[in-house]
Amino acid sequence: MSKKKVVLAFSGGLDTSFCCIYLAQDLNLEVHSVVVNTGGFDEAELKQIEDRALSLGVASHNVIDETTNYYNDSIKYLIFGNVLKNATYPLSVSAERVCQATAIANYAKKIGAECVAHGSTGAGNDQVRFDMIFEILVPNVEVITPIRDLKLSREAEIEYLHKHGVEVNAEKAKYSINKGLWGTSVGGKETLTSNQYLPEESWPTPISKTGTEQVTIDFVKGEPVALNGETMTSVEVIQKLQDLAQPYGVGRDIHVGDTIIGIKGRVGFEAAGPIIIVKAHHTLEKHVLTKWQLSWKDQLGAFYGNFLHEGQFHDPVMRDIEAFLQSSQETVNGRVIVQLQPNYFTVIGIESENDLMSSKFGTYGEMNNSWTGDDVKGFSKIFGNQVSIWHKVNNK
Repeated sequence: MSKKKVVLAFSGGLDTSFCCIYLAQDLNLEVHSVVVNTGGFDEAELKQIEDRALSLGVASHNVIDETTNYYNDSIKYLIFGNVLKNATYPLSVSAERVCQATAIANYAKKIGAECVAHGSTGAGNDQVRFDMIFEILVPNVEVITPIRDLKLSREAEIEYLHKHGVEVNAEKAKYSINKGLWGTSVGGKETLTSNQYLPEESWPTPISKTGTEQVTIDFVKGEPVALNGETMTSVEVIQKLQDLAQPYGVGRDIHVGDTIIGIKGRVGFEAAGPIIIVKAHHTLEKHVLTKWQLSWKDQLGAFYGNFLHEGQFHDPVMRDIEAFLQSSQETVNGRVIVQLQPNYFTVIGIESENDLMSSKFGTYGEMNNSWTGDDVKGFSKIFGNQVSIWHKVNNK
């Protein structure tokens, strides 16, 4: 009798290594490991993950590169919407998980797997994102979550792997690192508290740059298309800006937020490229869009970010909001100048043919070219007319 096939979302870390052994040996399943690359792995790292999976006895291992799709399907709209959850977090992991879960579901259909598995615990957001997307896209496939079901601690996982002859670097396992195109998350004992900050050694990128450095980012219809005058793909702009700015320590922070399951959570992250791009894009928009475009974008962008954070990418309302965001970017063209220095950056300004600050129409606080003082007197009287009537009627 043939074994059931299970597709395992595999990263090579502690949790998925445990799942690999447990699914094969305790549940007697045929394990097909899959790593979905969303811009966080280079070729050497992918080879290490493959070697790890094969050493654990998987029936097959596959790499699915979703980096470009991840940008086109999610990141592009996070830029358009200037999405920073709680004014802090660029959704480095949440958007990535939606992309990964979708790719894994499609792969499970492709190979005819009866089961899918992931290494989420029972305390975070990922379990909901994966479970929900699997339920939507592969509703007849069984979902297996060994660590959640067994309520395992990291120490218990390490002990189990040691018993099965698998060596684990316990010191390295102290911090959970997740790297992707839109930033890197860092979790450890400090993020389980409310009053501790992550130590310097926990951050994947050490601070090594000093002094100041000026960079430029060019946008066409809201998308980053050039860095320091060099034209490249939007994915390359993000990657190269990240490499250039992260050694300054820019984009490090700890996000505190509400999880999907209702508890508060903290996670550290380093995301210099994403933070700078969102702030640069928003600055450019403030110059080229009308106040009501900006107002509605703020509301719909925040909704889009929250819904994506909660894994609701496949709700059709997301396509409706994306259509609005795309439409709003028609005039978001120009160059943004940014200055980098240790631990922070400054958006210096913008250059754009679509700049609504054109001196042809007036200079704020100094002079105007489109109206007279009498025009403003009449406008002010009419503009406040209803409030004036209310105060007179109510004897205020």
